[in-house]
Amino acid sequence: MSQDRAEIVDLPSSSAPRGGAPRDVSKEPARPAVESRSPLGAGALIVCDNLVKIYKVADLEVVALQGLDLLIEPGEFIALVGASGSGKSTLMNILGGLDVPSAGRAVVAGHALGDMGRRERSEYRRRVIGFVWQQTARNLLRYLTARQNVELPMLLNGVGKGEREERSADLLARVGLAERGDHRPERLSGGEQQRVAIAVALANRPAVLFADEPTGELDTATAREVFDLLRGVNQELGVTIVVVTHDPLVSEQVSRTIAIRDGRTSTETLRRRAVTDAGDHHVISEEYAVLDRVGRLQLPRAHVEALGLERRVRLALEPDHISVWPDRDRSADPDDHGDQHLDHTGKPGEIV
Repeated sequence: MSQDRAEIVDLPSSSAPRGGAPRDVSKEPARPAVESRSPLGAGALIVCDNLVKIYKVADLEVVALQGLDLLIEPGEFIALVGASGSGKSTLMNILGGLDVPSAGRAVVAGHALGDMGRRERSEYRRRVIGFVWQQTARNLLRYLTARQNVELPMLLNGVGKGEREERSADLLARVGLAERGDHRPERLSGGEQQRVAIAVALANRPAVLFADEPTGELDTATAREVFDLLRGVNQELGVTIVVVTHDPLVSEQVSRTIAIRDGRTSTETLRRRAVTDAGDHHVISEEYAVLDRVGRLQLPRAHVEALGLERRVRLALEPDHISVWPDRDRSADPDDHGDQHLDHTGKPGEIV
């Protein structure tokens, strides 16, 4: 096991009372096998259930996703974050219909992505989702005007001329470019190009808009404007938005940030607005470790390093939480229960 992550597997069977010996699990009733678990995500717009993606490079197999679970509800605006190689780009390619999973289940707006053929995935990309890339040049055809770029997805879907013109005008006005519709991309700034790209992504009324580092090539002020536009689209049109980003400005302003590490969802940060007694508004952020359906979780790296956790940990099931201790050599002192490694409060590390 990596030293920067401690995993807890099948928590109930491996727990023990504080300072005592592990329970005799042989006397406990058998639990159902993992394979019998019920379907995940009833009512969710996006469902990833035990998602696996393996790439073969020469004679090597690279596991990009390792049993990832994810649920996104209709109308959410979330951010996916993670270091390079964590698996977030692979996940976006699968959800965007650009790649297929090796195992597990990925469903977007009722479409089972693993069961689709090439033609079905193309239809899915045209009608169900919209996509905004980081590279501004990748989002637009340079020989078409802004208005023509917005109309193109509708043209490919057989939308009539009158409706195309009306909707493209409405979308360009919505993104603040009503007067720039006749300009080609080279006559637009980077921020304006991303605004047009958002209009293009919304042209066919998608259920989900995916954005891969949409502010990555923009300065801070322009990035804030583009992000505010995305938030307005989410609130006014109700479209679900999933953003992949390294930008803390973006990840800290959505209601839910999901961190991916080593091919699995690691933590979720939930944010809510609160009002003080004095009437001041502020944001409360709470970070949670993600427990998957077979009992695994990834402890935050800072926690692992602070307590010196390596390879395995000791667990104790309390009435309302689970305590976690570093594994220590107790052979020298039979009365030593391994709780000598305490945090600044004098208590062992705990998962509450």
